Amino acid sequence: MSELKVETDPAEVGLDADRLERIGRHFRSYVDDGKLPGWLITVNRHGRRAYVAAHGSRDLEAGRPVETDTLWRIYSMTKPITSVAAMMLYEEGGFELTDPVSRFIPSFGDVRVFDGGSDLKAVTVPAAEPVRIWHLLTHTSGLTYGFHRSHPVDAMYRAAGFEWAWPPGTDLAQACDRWAGLPLLFQPGAEWNYSVSTDVLGRVVEVVSGQSLDEFFASRIFGPLGMTDTTFWTGDAERLAALYTSGPDGRPARLDTLGGQALTPPTLLGGGGGLLSTAADYDRFTQMLLDRPDSPAGELDGSRLLGSRTVRYMGRNHLPGNLDLKTFGRPLYAETPFVGVGFGLGFAVTIDPVAGEVISSEGELTWGGAASTVFWIDPSEELTVSFFTQLLPSSSFPIRSQLRQLVYQALVD
Repeated sequence: MSELKVETDPAEVGLDADRLERIGRHFRSYVDDGKLPGWLITVNRHGRRAYVAAHGSRDLEAGRPVETDTLWRIYSMTKPITSVAAMMLYEEGGFELTDPVSRFIPSFGDVRVFDGGSDLKAVTVPAAEPVRIWHLLTHTSGLTYGFHRSHPVDAMYRAAGFEWAWPPGTDLAQACDRWAGLPLLFQPGAEWNYSVSTDVLGRVVEVVSGQSLDEFFASRIFGPLGMTDTTFWTGDAERLAALYTSGPDGRPARLDTLGGQALTPPTLLGGGGGLLSTAADYDRFTQMLLDRPDSPAGELDGSRLLGSRTVRYMGRNHLPGNLDLKTFGRPLYAETPFVGVGFGLGFAVTIDPVAGEVISSEGELTWGGAASTVFWIDPSEELTVSFFTQLLPSSSFPIRSQLRQLVYQALVD
């Protein structure tokens, strides 16, 4: 088990201890006001953990407090892990970013694109070019999610059984074939839309490596990084935080049907959102990605997963013309700002901190999960931050923008 504790005096790494305490004071009010069940925050600078704070309950009904070893559903914070797995195989020559996905998943060889009509009677046209690995990594594939509820194809995903779960007994290979048989929202590469792209990428990882996704993660990422608690399911119900949504009265309402899925082995290994993790484990993953003069990105404690240039390439904005998500992306109701934020290979990339009107740094890498978890990596400040709670959806409160405000005001060097 990775240990979660403060490793340095904040002043040693340019942080003001009193100002750091503002973070905890602010977010305690979310629990005390009955908006969040509980949370855990970590702040690391120059590779050392300078701040850890927790408050509230991991399980309100059972009266269990948040602990440093609490297990959290990280949902889409799984995506950067799958993207790292894919880029490890890229470095080995397993594929090129321009390769058609159909080279590894044949059902993607004849995809069609929505061109009108409704979810019940769609008009489609052939794809002008193949869906490529690069499209999966950048969410420009034309795939979607059933829970978006903003396009007829989203409804087709729901009708096929894909919203917050999947049809019983479906495995990843079968799901990919089902998604390939549904229309794309747009021609590959034409727009950005958050989607099951990373789940399809997880299947590519399986085919190229010859391992199941959980086996690849365990042997190639979690083992080398010492991420001993990150997994697709757990038998430890007491350590697992309960899952909540905002009830009619604004207070957390328990979601046991959805939350309980984490307690049994899944048939579908979701590289887009299936993992559980702890704050300590995810800290190790972000530290591996942090690019510092004394520790180039891609390595941690002697275990190198990726070359430093590969990580830097992943952290570039890959949207055409250096556009941001607001301009190139489909309009979605999301807590993460789309203005001034582009997208790299597996995570969002800040390209204009001023445009987003939230203090941050150019080149910051970030993403969050559906249950209001979030992380970011700021290479220019050698800073990593993570926030864990279990409230679905993540747009319930402006947690992510407020966390940035409070973290950056504590930097005083």
